[in-house]
Order: sequence, then structure tokens, then C-alpha cells
Amino acid sequence: MIHAHDEWHASGGGTQLNWLRAAVLGANDGIVSVAAIVVGVAGASNSLSIILTAGVAGLVAGALSMAVGEYVSVSTQRDTEKALLEQEREELRDEPEEELAELGEIYEKKGLSRATARAVAAELTAHDAFAAHAEAELRINPEQLTNPWHASWASGLAFFSGAVIPLIAISLPPAFLRIPITFAAALVALIVTGALSAHAGGASKRTATIRVVAGGILAMAITFGIGTLFGGIGI
Repeated sequence: MIHAHDEWHASGGGTQLNWLRAAVLGANDGIVSVAAIVVGVAGASNSLSIILTAGVAGLVAGALSMAVGEYVSVSTQRDTEKALLEQEREELRDEPEEELAELGEIYEKKGLSRATARAVAAELTAHDAFAAHAEAELRINPEQLTNPWHASWASGLAFFSGAVIPLIAISLPPAFLRIPITFAAALVALIVTGALSAHAGGASKRTATIRVVAGGILAMAITFGIGTLFGGIGI
């Protein structure tokens, strides 16, 4: 998730898709992280209590890490954006003519004729100078600054929702089926999250799903191998 936060500033349907993408990626992190932990421990020990202890610890630590990381990241970005917006307010107050000319130049560089660019800049300035400059210069919507608490909760809950899947899968079947069922449950979950992430990003579902599944299976296979190795030598 840890992903670029400029996505949070889209509007309308784009905002919903970006929240979906962030949630899917967070859930994917939870699936892979906890599945890798529990199959790794299961490779070293048949004790369900030890496996669940490791899995729950990974779930809690991962969800908290995601939540705290997202809160800090979005808070930092929000503070930066607020500082830029305040600077823009001051420039509009102290140098209105220069700011009007600057806005016209921005639209002229986008392909409008000088006369049209100046007319657009003048009309937007008359309507709402601050919003016009924030959007054109800073690419920030002052009315849609992301709440860091919302981002934090969303990231933590997304990770938790994904992490619960392998934790349940490893805890229900008998010992000899724990690992294959956990692999199967994680595989199905990763296929779903891969398809959803591709849908949210408008990418190829096949490519995204293969990438997500391959990465998750590789992570689980490696940790299972390490757990089996350490269990075999009695460490």
C-alpha cells in the first residue's frame, strides 16, 4: 500500500475507484503477509497454538503498521498541501495582477490562444480565484483534502480483512490439510484481489491476477521452505 498518495485527490467515480484500489492492495498485503507467516510456522511445527499465535501477531502488527504508516504519510502530504494553499492565498492577496497573468500563461501552455487563455483566466478568477489557482497551479482541490484518520482506518481494516482469510484457513482443517488448504484459500483470495485491482486501475485482469498470484505463492513457498528447514534441524 503502500502506494502514491496523489491518487487520493481524484473526484467523483475516480475517488471511489482509488479507494477500491487502496483497499484491494491493503487486503492483498494482508493475505500474503499472514499466509506466508502461518505456512512458514506450520512448516516448522504442528502446534496449532503456535501457528495461530504467530498468525495473530502478524495480523495485528501488519494492520497497525499499515494504519500508522498511512496516517503519517497522508498527514505529511496534507500539511504540505495546506502550506501550499496558504502560500497561494497570500500571493493572490498581495499580487493579484501577477497571479492573473500566471493563470493565463498556464492555460496558454495547455494549447489555448493567448486571448482565450486570458479570457478563461479572467472568468475563473472572477468566479473563484483561489480555487482556480489551486487546481491549475497546484493540482489540489481545497475541498477534498484527504482525512488522515480515514486513510489510516481504511488501510488497517483492508489489511485485517485480507489477513483473516489465511488465519481461518489454517485453523479449521486437520493438521495434514492445513498447509494445502491455506495455499488454496490464499490462491482464491489473491485471484479475486488481482481481478479487482485490475478493474480499479483499468488494467488487464489476466496480467494483474497472474502477477499478484505468482508473488503471493512465491512468498508462501519460500517461508514454508524456511520453516520446514528450521523445523527439520530442530531450531
